[in-house]
Amino acid sequence: MRVEKIANLTTEGTNPSTMNIDNVSTLEMISMINEEDKRVALAVEKAKESIAKAVDVIVERLANGGRLIYMGAGTSGRLGILDASECPPTFGVDHTLVQGLIAGGHTAIFKAVEGAEDNFEIGKSDLVEKELTEKDVVCGIAASGRTPYVIGGMKFAKEVGAATLCVTMNADSEMAEIADVPITVVVGPEVITGSTRMKAGTAQKLVLNMLSTGTMIKLGKVYGNLMVDVKTSNAKLVARAKRIIMLATGISEEEAGKYLEKTNNDVKLSIFMVKTGLAQDSARKILEEHRGYIKKAIESVKN
Repeated sequence: MRVEKIANLTTEGTNPSTMNIDNVSTLEMISMINEEDKRVALAVEKAKESIAKAVDVIVERLANGGRLIYMGAGTSGRLGILDASECPPTFGVDHTLVQGLIAGGHTAIFKAVEGAEDNFEIGKSDLVEKELTEKDVVCGIAASGRTPYVIGGMKFAKEVGAATLCVTMNADSEMAEIADVPITVVVGPEVITGSTRMKAGTAQKLVLNMLSTGTMIKLGKVYGNLMVDVKTSNAKLVARAKRIIMLATGISEEEAGKYLEKTNNDVKLSIFMVKTGLAQDSARKILEEHRGYIKKAIESVKN
């Protein structure tokens, strides 16, 4: 990225509120950072209509066999990978449904790979390797909105016919021009000039949480506000599964445990069986007919 382009980016600006941050007490320093962080959620709020549109796009594609693929470099790439990696244990989806790509590959998750973000062709080739199709969604993430790796990937996604989204922190970015649904969150200059792992990174994390969580809610992975497709992969999650069943149905912990054992730790099926009194095979079949939406499945039984 050329110097003259950086100078015009809001995220590269000098924050007048923190210019003396290296000459104050520790408490004052932390207070400055906290005051700036308070602005992030308000900035995200201004983008909520775009975020909602993006969720609807993702839901439509995923419901028809597509995938959500995040692309980013540095902090942005790591946040995409983080969000993707949390979807399987939280919502019980296959690890391929939501994926994260980072410029520089696996090594770059832990250590910066210099120059990787500057290559348009690698962005494209990473998606070719994923066998991208028109069913998929590609979401580019970059504070600057100008990262070549991400732009290369987004342009290829457009050629394939995949849906394109972006999450950026600068207005009128190149990525926003490419995206079908651009999400722009202007958080202003960073506490430390240009350190976009701070406010920009926080904003990205908030937006990605909304995108994946909103999508999973609309795909029937949540009943009320309970994550009913949670995977019981450790002791804590087994306890959580029992509690979810108890909260959804009002039965005891002992009864919840029996249902979990009977259904091979299927929280959603356990809840549906308790709610309807149906046998396991019948309950499973009806849930599948309603694509896992507990409320719709219950309504069908009542009617």
